[in-house]
Amino acid sequence: MVAQRWRPAAMAISLLWLATAAGAAMVFLAQVVLARRLGPAQYGLFASSLATVTMLAPLAGFGLSQFRLKAYGSEGWGADRWLRPAFRFCLVTTVLAIVSVVAWAWWGGPVDNDTRATLMLLTPVIVGAFAVDLVGSKLRLEERHRALAGWQLLMPSGRLAVALLAVGIASIDARQVALGYGLISLLIAAMALPQLRAMKRGGMQLIGHGPRPAQQVMADPPGAWQLWSQAWAYGVAAALYPVFFQVSTVLLKYLGGNAEAGHYGVALAVMTALYLFPATVYQKFLLSRLHRWAVHDKPRFWQVYRLGNVAMLGIGVATGLALWLLSPWLVPLAFGPAYGDVVVLLGILAICAPIRFLSTSVGSALLTESHMRYRVLAMLAATVVAIAMTCLLIPRFGSIGAAWATVVAEATLLLLMVLGVRRIVRQPATPSATATAAPDPETTPP
Repeated sequence: MVAQRWRPAAMAISLLWLATAAGAAMVFLAQVVLARRLGPAQYGLFASSLATVTMLAPLAGFGLSQFRLKAYGSEGWGADRWLRPAFRFCLVTTVLAIVSVVAWAWWGGPVDNDTRATLMLLTPVIVGAFAVDLVGSKLRLEERHRALAGWQLLMPSGRLAVALLAVGIASIDARQVALGYGLISLLIAAMALPQLRAMKRGGMQLIGHGPRPAQQVMADPPGAWQLWSQAWAYGVAAALYPVFFQVSTVLLKYLGGNAEAGHYGVALAVMTALYLFPATVYQKFLLSRLHRWAVHDKPRFWQVYRLGNVAMLGIGVATGLALWLLSPWLVPLAFGPAYGDVVVLLGILAICAPIRFLSTSVGSALLTESHMRYRVLAMLAATVVAIAMTCLLIPRFGSIGAAWATVVAEATLLLLMVLGVRRIVRQPATPSATATAAPDPETTPP
């Protein structure tokens, strides 16, 4: 009986993991092809420009997708009241993100035309990434795991196609690759339009809250300020993460040059592929359920939290050890002798694997509005540490200093997450919360 109850969850996680692994393999192969084809200098220009756009991309939507998971998890079908202001919010924040990239390209950091042109050509990545995120949240709420698995493969497969096309072009540089990435992003955004129209018309098939009421009493649509007050914490957290993770690549370009940025970009691409596993389990499978259980089923919420911590720590240690042992053999084979320094960088960054896996699990407990405020402050503190350590160590140690700065920042974030969860556990449960909690309508375990 227990095996039968857990089988659907195991199959769903396996499907999403296989899709994530396939996407990670595509991303990794694209990075290998581009790194070998462009060389360290041009690849460093491209990787640092893409990192810059990636850091500004979360301004589009500004946490809306994460807030939608929370809203539907706690309000059920009543969360449809957020639809109308959400689409206006999407438009305004997407324009703001695009304007930010354009402003940085023309009046910010770049001092050469190649960097400026590469940034401008990568601007559509903002629209594509937001479309992937928005449709992904809809599919998670509907628990359509097969559709979600296929949807998350669109961007990696498109970028791999661009990389493979680059092999057949006689003379290619970072700007042409950026153009390909931009076109793929626009295509994915166009493919998302039918899903977005269905979402706007209330055509979502929400799972876990029973059928849609025949005569649903809809509250007055909230205003833009109400939506902002609910979503800002998720938006700030989403905006801080790429800065926290990508700032070393960007600063290496300006403090060390394109070649060093290229070497570190390759190492970071490997780590990004490894981090997809905990992201799949928590962001693509568990997150919508955790939002629901945090309100309606506290015992299950904390049971999944404890089990997840043990599993993520064990898998993270095994992953870091495997990376440390295999990188001296795999890096020269995959990237060539020009990227020999990447072996040393990965040997340092392997320490981050168990730290990141565990912090993903621990941070899943910081879900409600008040706890999200703490999570934002923790992410902000860790980002400040990452920037400070990177600026301190890069001038003296180059890319190796950037790697150690990343280790310190990841450890800081984990420590702050642990302190935040201990703060939650020490808080006494409020009688009102238990009195109003509804039973979880879903009987299938995670």
